[in-house]
Amino acid sequence: MDLFVLQFSSGLIKAMFLFLIASGLSLIFGVTRVINLAHGSFYMLGAYLLLPLSPLGFWSGLLLAPLAVAMLGGLVEVVLLRRLYRRGELYVVLLTFALILIVGDLTKLAWGTQFITVSGPVLLSGVVKVLGQDFPKYNLLILALGPMLALGLWAVFYRTRWGLLVRAAAMDREMLGALGVDVRRLLTTTFIVGSWLAGFGGALSAPLVSLEPNMDASIIMEAFSVVVIGGLGSFAGSLLGSVLIGELEAFGILVFPAISLALIFGLMAVILILRPWGLFGTPER
Repeated sequence: MDLFVLQFSSGLIKAMFLFLIASGLSLIFGVTRVINLAHGSFYMLGAYLLLPLSPLGFWSGLLLAPLAVAMLGGLVEVVLLRRLYRRGELYVVLLTFALILIVGDLTKLAWGTQFITVSGPVLLSGVVKVLGQDFPKYNLLILALGPMLALGLWAVFYRTRWGLLVRAAAMDREMLGALGVDVRRLLTTTFIVGSWLAGFGGALSAPLVSLEPNMDASIIMEAFSVVVIGGLGSFAGSLLGSVLIGELEAFGILVFPAISLALIFGLMAVILILRPWGLFGTPER
C-alpha cells in the first residue's frame, strides 16, 4: 500500500506537468491550426530561465520565466508564423521544427551540455509525514496546485469572453472574423497563453528534474501522446490524457520496467484505432 501511494502521487505530479504542456499545445492547435513542434522547447526555456533569475529568488523566477517565454511565443507568432499561415501547414511545421534546433543550440551555448540542477524554494525544503510516508514539501505543493490550475484554466476557457472567442475560433475562424472580431490579435494572444503554459510547466518542474538541452524531446513526445488520447482542442481530454499517461508511466516502470514506454504508445495506438479523434475530440468535417 505504501508503494502504491508513492507511485500514484508520482503519477499525479507527472500528470500535472503534462497537463500544462498539453493544454497549451492543444489550445494553440485548436485556434491557429498550428502543430507547434517547438512547444517542448518553450517548456525547456521556462526551466533554464530560472538560472539567470535565481538571484531574485525562486518565486520571482517562477513568475518571470514563464512571462519571458510567453513574450517569446508572441514574437514568434507575429514575426514568423503570421507570414506562413496562408502558405500551408507544411511550412509552419518546418518552421517550428527549425525553432527546436535554434533553441537547442542557443541553450547549449548559454548553459552548456552538462546536467544542471535547480534549487527549490527554501520555504518548501524538507519532508512531511503523509499516511506514514515522507513526502517532499515541494511535491505536495505540486499536487495541491494541480486541481487549482485545472479549475482556473476551465474558468478562463468557459467563463470569460476571451475563452468564448477562443472556442468560437476553434469552430469557425472565418465566421468569427466576419462578425468583427480581430482574429489576428486573437491568434497572437492564444499563442502567448499557450507559450506561457509551457514556460510555467518548465519553471515549476525545474527543481524536480535535471536540466539538459535534450529535455524538450521527451516532454513533447508525451504531450503529443496526451493530446492524441484526449483529443486535439479538448480541455477535458488534455486533463484525462495527462492523468492516464502519468499513472501509466508511474506504474509501468514499477510493473513492466522493460516496456514502460511501449505501454504509453500502445494505449495511444488503441485510441487511434477506436477513436481517431481522441476520447473527447470531435471528428473533422
